[in-house]
Amino acid sequence: MYKFISSNILELLHKKAPATGIGLFRFFYGLVTLQEIVFLFYFNHLIFDPIPFIDVEFPTITFFLCLWGIIASFIVVGYRYQFAVTCNYIFWIIFVNFTPMQRDFDGGFDLFMIATGFFLLFMPGDRAFSIDQLRYKLSTPFIQYSSYPKPTVSLLAYYWPVFVCLGFLYFDSAIHKMFAQHWRNGLGSWLPSTQPYYVSALDMSFLLNNELLEKTIGYTIMVFQFTFIVLFFNRRLRVLYLIIGAGLHLGITLSLNIYPFGMGMLIFYVLLIPFSWWRLIEKFLTAKHPSLTVFYDQLCPLCNRTVLTLNHFDIFKCIDFKSAQEFAIHYPALAAISHETLLTDLYALDAKNRVYSGVDTYIQICLKMRYLYPVGIILNLPGIYQLAVKKYRSIADSRVRINCASECPVPDKLQNNTLYYQLIEQFAASKPKAFSRKFAKIVIALLFLQLNSSVHYGIVYRLHVDTKQSAVVAAVSQASNALLTVSQTFLGIAPHALYLHDHFAGYEHILAITYLDKNGVEQWLPFVNQQGRLLAPNWGRVHSMWANIAVTPTINNIRLEKFIMKVTAFWGHKIGLNLDNTLFQIKLKKIHAPENWVYDQLHQNFSSPWTTIGTVKWTNNVISFNLPDNINSL
Repeated sequence: MYKFISSNILELLHKKAPATGIGLFRFFYGLVTLQEIVFLFYFNHLIFDPIPFIDVEFPTITFFLCLWGIIASFIVVGYRYQFAVTCNYIFWIIFVNFTPMQRDFDGGFDLFMIATGFFLLFMPGDRAFSIDQLRYKLSTPFIQYSSYPKPTVSLLAYYWPVFVCLGFLYFDSAIHKMFAQHWRNGLGSWLPSTQPYYVSALDMSFLLNNELLEKTIGYTIMVFQFTFIVLFFNRRLRVLYLIIGAGLHLGITLSLNIYPFGMGMLIFYVLLIPFSWWRLIEKFLTAKHPSLTVFYDQLCPLCNRTVLTLNHFDIFKCIDFKSAQEFAIHYPALAAISHETLLTDLYALDAKNRVYSGVDTYIQICLKMRYLYPVGIILNLPGIYQLAVKKYRSIADSRVRINCASECPVPDKLQNNTLYYQLIEQFAASKPKAFSRKFAKIVIALLFLQLNSSVHYGIVYRLHVDTKQSAVVAAVSQASNALLTVSQTFLGIAPHALYLHDHFAGYEHILAITYLDKNGVEQWLPFVNQQGRLLAPNWGRVHSMWANIAVTPTINNIRLEKFIMKVTAFWGHKIGLNLDNTLFQIKLKKIHAPENWVYDQLHQNFSSPWTTIGTVKWTNNVISFNLPDNINSL
């Protein structure tokens, strides 16, 4: 096994691939992280306060969320990549392990984001669609942009995160699914989609009411998850796994209210897109011929940096930048402009040989770049145009030129400090066999850690094995638990037992909260609506708090009261209620979570009537409950 893994690593190491997919993977990971930080910021009092807005235990939490948001923005744009992904990895670990975020508000994908963040530490995420690539070029401004080859990376950078993050997760999840009756019945995707707490605002009944289709989807998911880890490498099957996997997670994102989990998984499929597809997309999107030719002073450091910057953001390749000293003489439209004048401004020619200069050139650049068209329109507005001309002249007339004889001095290039560069392009390039052997050992160690989790939770726990039957078994179990703590905290290796029988069995009632307004009319708190659906933005980790911890098949009154307190205090403040003058009512609705297919089960659950089972009242920031002692018996 060791030799097999090592030889495959060596083979992937030497194969090169475009950096496009890696750059987009980094971009989308940053966006998913950023949206989750915005979510945490909005719900920070609900998640982090012992009593929302009343007992604020973490007053600086918004400050650290803002810092994290800045780091996530750096990841999105690819700025100071290694610093950004390192800080992001630390932020995820701290927030998950040292705040109530994971204990009471598990987002269902936090550990997965930690695992992904760990792999990003070693990936070349700065090679495409990044500010860092521009920074490298700007450090040597007299090297023309066309001299830089298209960035490539080792194929290993594409495959090993997919193998570990997706392959391990799917295989572990499939083991757990084998113990769930509704999954064995082919209804793994159907059952959660019929439960009011779990569905999004989209009504998917046209799919749910087709038994054959739902069972086909359910069994396809199980086969897909069991086989992914060994077959996604196959070139002939990769597109099939791409389509099924992307469809699966797109479906989760659209149909269920755990959209962060769906999006977090979906971004990995960027790494499975065939490289030929990227070339076709590039050919389709980029301009066949430049629509604007810009002439610049090649002896001006500012002009060279400006050209490098503009070219970097010209993603559709609509602009051609040429040295005025070398090429202007070949364009008759510029013949009337003296050489000295030509070097004082940034001149441009469009496809109709119309000449532009100064700010007008920048306006045309924005217009021709397509996605910056609105910026070009704004720059041309009266007032803004005159201000831009004044600023442009002050810069252009004070710029410094370097008089060179045969060639300009080239400053030292900004050094690439990423771990990928140090490990792959330095160490692995000089000692490929030694690298492949070391890397194979790391892969085997990760396999062992994942097997420890899968066997511990997926087999020993599911089969109710007595781990205290002997001293040896007990010692092995304790060692396993110690490894689980480390691997879960730092690598995100955890059981993926989502939506199984032990979650839905007996899930026969759901709760909602209403209140009486100042006129005594019952109003629904913007949390759970009349159908029983959790309303946006109460999705993701807030859904997990209410649907997985507060309201379960066996309701614990202590937990329930804790979260009723949090929800009423948070939303009462958000919608401007005077808590001391508001009576909250707890509503109960009976639903059904069958293991066998039932026609129109979603709407049956939606239409089930509500009954009022208790009330909640706040007095001087202290809450009192009037609830049944045993809600489970209702």
